[in-house]
Amino acid sequence: MTTRPNSQRYPIRFPASDQTLLEQGESSFTTGEYGHEACIRFHDYAAIYARPGLYEQLFYDRLKCASPRKLVELLDEVVSDAGEDTSRLRILDVGAGNGMVGELLLEQGAARVVGVDILAEAKAAAMRDRPGVYDAYYVLDLTRGRDPLLQELQGWNFDAMTCVAAIGFGDIPVAAFRTAYNLVADRGWIAFNIKETFLDRDDTSGFSQLIQRLIHDDYLRLHHLERYRHRLSIEGRPLHYYAVLGRKRRDLDEACLAGL
Repeated sequence: MTTRPNSQRYPIRFPASDQTLLEQGESSFTTGEYGHEACIRFHDYAAIYARPGLYEQLFYDRLKCASPRKLVELLDEVVSDAGEDTSRLRILDVGAGNGMVGELLLEQGAARVVGVDILAEAKAAAMRDRPGVYDAYYVLDLTRGRDPLLQELQGWNFDAMTCVAAIGFGDIPVAAFRTAYNLVADRGWIAFNIKETFLDRDDTSGFSQLIQRLIHDDYLRLHHLERYRHRLSIEGRPLHYYAVLGRKRRDLDEACLAGL
């Protein structure tokens, strides 16, 4: 996927200093428009979404991000292998951003696609760049368990969830992932990606432990696990992630989150 048609092109410059030791979200770039320059961190999504086409130009044209298409294609494959049809799925797209994953899900023929993101700027970008992709789009903090919008989300009766390039680096907390996961019906399809270190035994971060418990404690029946190149770093090094796809067996309970 590349920059959207009719999008403005931006000058993008990466720092000359070595950023190899920085976390992915701490990397930054400089861009300019109308004679003004701005230094923007990679995960300052509000600033990036405010500039039409910049997200696609940065992550997909320059850094060759493959995750949205990779996860959507794998979801279609595992659903088909199970003798089911993607066109019957009601999918919750978590961390929906400006709608790149939602657009691909719609192309695959999903019955319903509903987006949720904590940023109002993300919804505004999705409505601006990809109108009509989502059946609904909620701006919602999923860690707030009593938000009345959660009842609306429950009414969609989701049987699938996607969460692409949104786990880790301070984007979606464990508690938010749990809320989204529990909105999906048992035996529903779950598709997400994680940086490769989350499966290392010496990684003690909350999400690393959660993923291991998901798989080993029978919350998720794993159907597909694949290491692939997520994107390039600004130095041109491949950054590898794991695609994780499976069927939900049961809700994430307090025992699953204990100590995280």
